[in-house]
Amino acid sequence: MEGDGMAGVLQPVLAGVVTALVGFASSFTVVLAGLRAVGATESQAASGLLAVCVVSGASAVWFGLRHRLPMSVAWSTPGAALLVATGPVAGGWPAAVGAFVVSGLLVVAAGLFPPLSRAVAAIPKPIAGAMLAGVLLPLCTAPVRALVEVPALAGPVVVVWLLLHRFARRWAVPGALVVAVAAIALTTPSGRLGGTGLWPAFDPTPPAWSLPALAGLAVPLFLVTMAAQNVPGMAVLTGYGYRPPFGSALRVTGLASVAAAPVGGHAVNLAAITAALAAGPDAHPDPDRRWIASVTAGVGLALLGLGAGVATTLVLLSPPVLIEAVAGLALLGALATALTTAVAEPDAREAAVVTFVVTAAGVTLLGIGGAFWGLLAGGAMRLLFRRRPFPQRARPVPQSRPAERKHPDGAAGSEPSDRETPDQAASQPADPSSLPQVDPARSPQVDPATSPQAGRSSSPQVGPSSPRSTSPGCPVGTVARPGQSQEQGTRTERETREGEDASECSFGAARTDGARRD
Repeated sequence: MEGDGMAGVLQPVLAGVVTALVGFASSFTVVLAGLRAVGATESQAASGLLAVCVVSGASAVWFGLRHRLPMSVAWSTPGAALLVATGPVAGGWPAAVGAFVVSGLLVVAAGLFPPLSRAVAAIPKPIAGAMLAGVLLPLCTAPVRALVEVPALAGPVVVVWLLLHRFARRWAVPGALVVAVAAIALTTPSGRLGGTGLWPAFDPTPPAWSLPALAGLAVPLFLVTMAAQNVPGMAVLTGYGYRPPFGSALRVTGLASVAAAPVGGHAVNLAAITAALAAGPDAHPDPDRRWIASVTAGVGLALLGLGAGVATTLVLLSPPVLIEAVAGLALLGALATALTTAVAEPDAREAAVVTFVVTAAGVTLLGIGGAFWGLLAGGAMRLLFRRRPFPQRARPVPQSRPAERKHPDGAAGSEPSDRETPDQAASQPADPSSLPQVDPARSPQVDPATSPQAGRSSSPQVGPSSPRSTSPGCPVGTVARPGQSQEQGTRTERETREGEDASECSFGAARTDGARRD
C-alpha cells in the first residue's frame, strides 16, 4: 500500500518536471528574441524571462491548490513571436512595457466581462489563424537562413531536431537546444563566458504610453494571447474531461501579466502546447491526481527562471540567426496549425490570405506593426466580399409524374397518388380522377358497361377505329384506363400483358368488343 502511494505521487511529479523542462527549453529563446526585438537590453531581457517564469509558476500552483485541476500556465510564445515581428515601437522599451500592462488589463477585463471574451472568440477563426501564421513565419524561416549563414553550427542542430522529431517528438526542441548550446560553448572563447553575469535580477522599467504602441502591440498581443493560448488551453482541458473556470483563469493570468510587465514580462496565459503533458493520462491514470503534475510544473518553471541569466548569456554569445533557428524549429508545429485554420473555410479563404500576407510583410505604418494592419485588412476584406445568402427556390425532385388530363369541367388534373389507400379514394367525390382504376384485361369480372366509371371517363371511347379492335394478336393493346392517355394505356398494357398466353389476350379482346357493342 505504501509503495502504491509513493508511485501514485511520483508519477505526476515526474510528469510535472518534464512539463517544466519542455516548456522552458522549447521556447525561452523566442521570449529573449522578442524582448530584445522591442528594445530590451541584456539585463532587461533576463529580467523579463525571470518575471514570466516566476508569475507563471505561481499561477499554476494557485490553480492546482485552489481548484484541484491540472491548469498549466506558461508565457505567451505566440506573443513573443509577435514582438519579433513587430520590432522596435515608438517610445522604445518603456512604451513596450506600457503595452504589456495594457494587454494584461485587457485580459483581466475579458475575465470580468464575459461579452468581451465572447467578442474575442467571435473573431473569425480563419482571420485569427492567418494573423498568427503571419506572425510566426519570419521566425520559422530562420532555420533555412541559419543553414546558409552558419552551416557548421546550424547543420547539427537541424539534424538532431529531425531525428528526435521522428522518434521522440517531445524532446526534439530541447535536444536541438542542447546541440546549439554545445556548439556555442565550443566556438566561444572562455574569457567572454566568464566575464558575463550569470545570475538574473529584476530590472524595473517605468511604463510609458504611446498610441502607436498601444494599437500596434498591446491590442495584437491581447488578441494573440487569447486566441492562440487561452482558448486552446481551455479546449485541451475540456478534451480531458475537466471544466476549468475560464473567468477565473483570465483574471489570474491577466493580473500576473500586469505584475510582470514593469520588470519586462510580456504576457502569461493558460498553457496550450504543454497542457497535455500535465492533464493527460501519462501524468496519472486518475484524473483527480493530475493536478499534482501542474503544481510541480509551476514550481519547476519558477526555479528554471533562475537560469535566465545563463540563458541570456548564451543567446548573446551565439550568432543571432542560430538562436532564431532553434526558436523557429520550436514554432513549426504552431505555424502548421495556424495555416490549417486559416484555409479551413472556403468562404473566408481570401480574407485569411490577405491577413496572412499583410502580417507577414512586417510593414510598419504610423508606428503600428504589421499584425494590426493584417487583422484590419483581413476583416475589411471579409466584410466587403461577404456572401449574403439569397432566397433560393426549391428545386423539384426529379420523378416520373403522370401526364395531365382534363376533367369533365375542363380543368387540368392528375391521377391520384399510387400511395392513396382504397379508403381514401372511396371518401373522395365521385369524380373520374378519384375513382379506382379498373383494368378490363386484368379484372375480367368487372363489366365496363356497368362500371361506375362508364360515361364519366374523359379518355377517348373505344370505337371501330381504335387500334385495340384491329389488333387480333393483342400484344400491344391500347385500351386506355380512365384517367390515362392513349399512349399511357399502350405502355401499361405492354408491360402488364407481356408473357401472358393468347387465351387471356382473346378474353380481353372479347370483353372490349362487348363493351363496344353496348
